[in-house]
Amino acid sequence: MSLPMTPKSWEARAAEKRAGTLAKIRPEWRLSPGDIERARKQRDLTGPFIQSFLLADEVSIVSKDSVDIVDAIREGKLTAVQVTMAFCKTAAIAHQINNCLHEIFFDQALELAQSLDTYYTDNKTTLGPLHGLPISLKDQFHVKGVDTTMGYVGWIGSNLGIKDPSQAHKVESEITRELLALGAVLYCKTSLPQTLLFGETKNNIIGETLNPINQSLSCGGSSGGEGALQALRGSTLGVGTDIGGSVRIPAAFNGIFALKPTPERLSYRNTANTNPGQNTYRSTVGFLSTSLAGLDLILRSTLSTQPWLTDPAVAPIPFRQEVMDKHLARAGADGSAQPSERPLKLGVLWNDGVVTPHPPVTRGIRMLVDAVTQAGHKIVLWDPPPQATAKRVHVTFLKADGAHDISHQLELSGEPLIPDLRDTFQLRAPIDLLEYQGLTLEGLEYELAYSDYWNATAADDGEAVDAIIMPVAPHAAVIPGRFYHTAYTEVINLLNYSTVVIPVTKADRATDIPDSSFQPLGPEDKLNWEAYDAEIYDGGPVGLQIVARKFEEEKVLAVAKIVYAALQTAKAKVSVV
Repeated sequence: MSLPMTPKSWEARAAEKRAGTLAKIRPEWRLSPGDIERARKQRDLTGPFIQSFLLADEVSIVSKDSVDIVDAIREGKLTAVQVTMAFCKTAAIAHQINNCLHEIFFDQALELAQSLDTYYTDNKTTLGPLHGLPISLKDQFHVKGVDTTMGYVGWIGSNLGIKDPSQAHKVESEITRELLALGAVLYCKTSLPQTLLFGETKNNIIGETLNPINQSLSCGGSSGGEGALQALRGSTLGVGTDIGGSVRIPAAFNGIFALKPTPERLSYRNTANTNPGQNTYRSTVGFLSTSLAGLDLILRSTLSTQPWLTDPAVAPIPFRQEVMDKHLARAGADGSAQPSERPLKLGVLWNDGVVTPHPPVTRGIRMLVDAVTQAGHKIVLWDPPPQATAKRVHVTFLKADGAHDISHQLELSGEPLIPDLRDTFQLRAPIDLLEYQGLTLEGLEYELAYSDYWNATAADDGEAVDAIIMPVAPHAAVIPGRFYHTAYTEVINLLNYSTVVIPVTKADRATDIPDSSFQPLGPEDKLNWEAYDAEIYDGGPVGLQIVARKFEEEKVLAVAKIVYAALQTAKAKVSVV
């Protein structure tokens, strides 16, 4: 009589998963132990370091941004297979040196790319606006034939959230379906933190993903693997999600761009999530890209599929070119205000009154303010209702179920919470209905107060503020374990506003010297200020948010293009001097 098999430990299952992922990398793309050790000692993995493992034509391809790639394929200058091969190889190397992938399906991607090339040859046209463009996905989006663990050991071999086990590897997220219909090539899924509700990227399957620009820092979270992969040019365009800053934080920390739409603008159908029954402040699908044009491309492309027809949660709002054109007309290509048009009026939030930004962030705000002012646009001080209120309400909703959903996912394998989250997500009683309703009303009241404040900015000249410039976090890409204050992003989730993140500068140990006379606003401010170390932060990216109101994605993209152009113009003038 045979003895029953002993169930594998969560550690063994995680180890097998890691090994299985690495085994999917082609032998000729695998790095030697020496190369991996060399990468471990390297401060900056981007640019010349990762390019040293690529051929010149591969560097040429992955150095292009999304629009240039789809244009080159459409014009017959590149094939989908050439592009896909270059990005698969770069992503494979990125993962070996940076630990940023959960899932690899390169062979599947190359088969799709070949079929797209055949289509192009036969029809003399592309399949859609994303034809042949490799797009990476955060590990919440289901792809047929591929796991969706969302960082939980218990979902290895399946897809988190499916109710029927027979549907494992057969389910497909709505956004996945849309991207494939548009001609995109999906090839990998990127790392995220256990629970999703964390501003860094750590889980029990892969461990930790660090910042490839400065490995002493975090890549952010929860779409952290997306940010890291793009910084390494293993992707130019990726899909993430955001419920508290999860596309904006990684974008800011990795020197790239992001769009967080209002939740009902894009489809979340058949997407894995944490505590999906919490629907008061919904997570939103968002995008990360190495360019603003990439964000524009994927927003207009996905909206062209009319996602509201297949997902009733999506508002029936097609891409509004007229809105974008109206605002872009207010500035020239260099970001300067047009004499015949009303200049932008931008609010600036320097400090939320709770935690003061570190010197690199304050300098970044000053750079952006100076640039748009020099370009002829108007800047006003932004002093809205206290963000502390929004954070308290929002965080309470994220934890409203007492961590029961998280606990259930952990119980599937017996894995523990990662140390960073053990205090935050200990199992406890959910909040009661009356408290839930009371917080709902408090959140609505905050929205009204914020909207009233915004409208009041028209009092002086009859024109309300177009958008707000504000920090993503009170620091550059953060030292792991020292992300103490998330209100700068969470307030925007409570308001459901549309937001773009743009890269502005990098921390500089010679310039960003802390003020010795600084007086903290309170204990949290003191904690954050004392965590600043100019040497460690040196080179850490600083990104800022450009915030517009609900369903103003086209407007905020236009404003971001103007503001970023003004910044680049200002930088060019400084470099000439």
